[in-house]
Amino acid sequence: MSEVNIAKRKEKCENCTKQCNKKQSQDGANSNQESEEVNGQVNEGSQLLLSACLSCDGCLSDEDTLKISQQGLEEVERVLALNKKCDASKHKVLVASVCPQSLPFFAVKFGVDITEAAHKLCSFLKHIGVQYVFDTTLAAGFSILESQKEFIQRYRRRHHDSHALPMFTSSCPGWIRYSERVLGSLVTPHICTARSPQQIMGCLIKDYFSKQQKLSPEKLYHVVVAPCFDKKLEAVREEFYNSMLETRDVDCVLTSGQIYYLMEQRKVSVEELDSVPLDQVLGDGGDVALVRHDGRGSEGFLEHVFKHAAKELFGVDVQEITYKTLRNRDFQEVTLERDGETLLQFAAVYGFRNIQTLVHRMRKGHVPYQLVEVLSCPGGCLSGRGQAESEGGAGRLDKALVNQMEEIYSSLPVRLPEFNPTLHTLYQDWLEGQDSSQARNLLHTEYRDQSHGHAQPPHMQW
Repeated sequence: MSEVNIAKRKEKCENCTKQCNKKQSQDGANSNQESEEVNGQVNEGSQLLLSACLSCDGCLSDEDTLKISQQGLEEVERVLALNKKCDASKHKVLVASVCPQSLPFFAVKFGVDITEAAHKLCSFLKHIGVQYVFDTTLAAGFSILESQKEFIQRYRRRHHDSHALPMFTSSCPGWIRYSERVLGSLVTPHICTARSPQQIMGCLIKDYFSKQQKLSPEKLYHVVVAPCFDKKLEAVREEFYNSMLETRDVDCVLTSGQIYYLMEQRKVSVEELDSVPLDQVLGDGGDVALVRHDGRGSEGFLEHVFKHAAKELFGVDVQEITYKTLRNRDFQEVTLERDGETLLQFAAVYGFRNIQTLVHRMRKGHVPYQLVEVLSCPGGCLSGRGQAESEGGAGRLDKALVNQMEEIYSSLPVRLPEFNPTLHTLYQDWLEGQDSSQARNLLHTEYRDQSHGHAQPPHMQW
């Protein structure tokens, strides 16, 4: 990066900090954020928090800004409009993949149960021109299984690889962006290489599904419906772009709120929508019941890896996981003990105030955990700002809405990915086996230290 670009980024970042500091101080009284000691000083929320920093585009390059501009309703509307014109060579087959954490939002807004909400949403998307609608639970299953496998490998080489543990989960793009651009080599070697559910779904659609439909990947336009704005940043990462075919694994990410806005804009009422079952990647007929993975409103990486590791490494069959709350509800740990000895110690760390505490401890070498599930949104993915922000905006959560979504999400039955026959079929038919080079290439990625030239402002403490 040139000195001019570094100076521009520094100027942007300092301006962003000045603007956000004012917002932070205004919001501080309502955020219920506790004081904490960082680097020996008390931080009471007057400084810039990364959660605020990530919610604006002050640190985005011009290239980033251009890519993000293509992640909106206008771009989807453009593709839909092209499909109505006579030039069939420019037509695209639209595919939508819906994150399971988005479905409770629509259940609340539609006033129906979660299964009916999924069917109504599917009906609306097909009404506007989307041909196929899937949910991403299948892709999350791949991500969980690959994360479990990687944790076991890291644990077994922990004595001769200083970067093996702790392992940090990799499904949250806000956390990944912070790790690569701010924390750098302190954290990036510890991040699990399994792709997020979103990007595995993108690969599944553009590679496997396109072949099943006898279509070239660039003929598919893949939209993901997600609870989080940061998922847009993940979709435009360079490694998820095929330069030869000029196509992305995920062409556009729309938040739950953007889809609901589109419904209002088109004056479509819930009552007039039919109940249309979601499609299945393998094309089997009939409706399949919605399921979720273990976890509190997210994909449950911690719980699945913990149970798997307990069984695989120590022969312990863990049925129920008991969380111990530390600083607050968003900083919890889980421990496996036998005969007074601690065998495993995992943590769930949500929200950037807790993340900065974790990083501070890591710098001092005081992190006892073998795995940390890290999410940038307090409360997890259900609290993503793309669906859980109050109507007044200003970054405040609608707590009543979040509580309703949590209750609805927890009503879904849990299904272990190990017992999903579709996953086993796809491992063989699509990936040529669980330990194949195809599986490594399509289900994993890498995270790089990009912190050079991205220095944080001196008053931005982590």
